[in-house]
Amino acid sequence: MWLSPGSRIWLAAHPVDMRLGFDGLAAKVQGVLSANPFCGHAFVFRNRRGDRLKLLLWDGLGFWLLYRRLDQGRLHWPRMEHGAIELSAAQWALLVEGRPWTPLPALRICTPTAL
Repeated sequence: MWLSPGSRIWLAAHPVDMRLGFDGLAAKVQGVLSANPFCGHAFVFRNRRGDRLKLLLWDGLGFWLLYRRLDQGRLHWPRMEHGAIELSAAQWALLVEGRPWTPLPALRICTPTAL
């Protein structure tokens, strides 16, 4: 994806109306997420069914609006109560491919006693 270095990806907790466009989603970024839609970060929104998403991004010249719809299955969303969470590039890649990305269990540390 074409995010500039230092840009972050934010996933909104609550579903939005997918009919919203540039201005409606920018208003959600300001009102619901308390963020600046012109900061250069990417803001991701989902629908209720979880099979569609929109990404809003300001690149300094204008907004980009990406729309993703899965023809089969659903996107795997993290559990969130409110606000937004930051996604890593790896989490974003798994999300848009429709792959589950729940955290793996922590590994148990072992200390060898002999070689």
